[in-house]
Amino acid sequence: MALVANDLEAGLVLALERAGIVRPTGLLRLTGGATMESWRFTAGGTDYILRRAPSFKFLAERPFSHNSEAAVICTAHANGVTAPEVVAKLEPEDGIGSGFVMKALPGTPDPRSILAMDEPDRLLAECAGQLARIHNLPVSGLPADLPRLDPAKGVAKFCDQFDEAGGDRPIIALGLRWLQDHIPEPVEPVLNHGDYRLGNLLVENSRLTGVLDWELAHLSDWHEDLAFGCMTVWRFARIDRPALGLGAQEDYFDAYRVNGGRPVDPGRFRFWLIYRTVWWALGCLRMGAQWRSGADRSLERAVISRRTSEQELDLLMLLEEEAPQAERETPLPSVLAQADEVGHATISELATAISEWLVNVKPQMEGHDRFQHAVARNALGLIAREASGVMMQFDRALSDRLLDGRATLVEPGLLAALRRRALDAVATDMPKYPSLAAARAKWTGEP
Repeated sequence: MALVANDLEAGLVLALERAGIVRPTGLLRLTGGATMESWRFTAGGTDYILRRAPSFKFLAERPFSHNSEAAVICTAHANGVTAPEVVAKLEPEDGIGSGFVMKALPGTPDPRSILAMDEPDRLLAECAGQLARIHNLPVSGLPADLPRLDPAKGVAKFCDQFDEAGGDRPIIALGLRWLQDHIPEPVEPVLNHGDYRLGNLLVENSRLTGVLDWELAHLSDWHEDLAFGCMTVWRFARIDRPALGLGAQEDYFDAYRVNGGRPVDPGRFRFWLIYRTVWWALGCLRMGAQWRSGADRSLERAVISRRTSEQELDLLMLLEEEAPQAERETPLPSVLAQADEVGHATISELATAISEWLVNVKPQMEGHDRFQHAVARNALGLIAREASGVMMQFDRALSDRLLDGRATLVEPGLLAALRRRALDAVATDMPKYPSLAAARAKWTGEP
């Protein structure tokens, strides 16, 4: 880590000199960051954040550059959004990739710390107000290469991505078919942040202090941003609070409208909630493809690919209301019993042993290395569970029938079978995912 930081510092000095900022000290990579790196440092008594991609090749599939991302942030900051102040941009001659430097803002982005704060209702209202302000930014002042999302084209792209990923996951196929059948009428688009949820918001004492991570900004229906923050995955431990994990959707929508936001249509909101759930399910699958291709061999990338099952579970809970009442009341198929292991250590036991050994080296790690340590233990736990549990079943034939409409949730026993698949998959991949307990209680009556 020290060698990487030293190499990075040389190029960073060049960028800061152009902005009239003195030499940086205390350069430290922050934890997290599935797509971009974030580094914190101090210069002249002020704290800054460097946001960067290690190489320009890494940005090849992005719809717009870091310069355009910085321009969006500058526009938001200038119009009263609690976005960071951009102070410098990296140039190719700096030799450290693509990115920009921002002044650090106070507060924490940690969702669990935020959810433990005393005034979630006030924070929810502030988040709604900031989102309304973002949606009211003048589109004419935004970079010309900012993408515009057409939902019909987006769904068609999803179908292509699904096919590239094997096209064999029936719940995703069910979601794709639903989206094809419910494309909303077009509206005049607004600026969408694109990733507006806990984890990308800085909070201090129940007050919103910063809106971060604008790399997914685009022009779209305002319902998309509203729906994204209400996805179950972004509620973290508080799935009982549908809006950002902080409160009720009705309160979120009311505060959004009071602060200048547009009207909220329940049908459009539902479409975008399902759209974004499918989007993240496919995004997780793509993480595995990127790792497999060698484009990004990070451990985190491989592990995130297994979070696809979380989104399948959430997607099925959204779509099951389309099934007849009789199908919603059909009992689930049984789980096959597993034989007890004897003799030499199994693959499952070896993975558990390595995970337990890793506990001994954790005190020697800091910063991003500690985060990667946690990811490694999660991966080993997943291996142990899959090696001793029920093998996941993929089904291209059923997926094809669902995607082309030959199979629907009216089909006897299909919903029950999909529920069983979803429960088993998440129990293997991410057993602590909060939706798992809720779905199990709803579908089987078990705690």
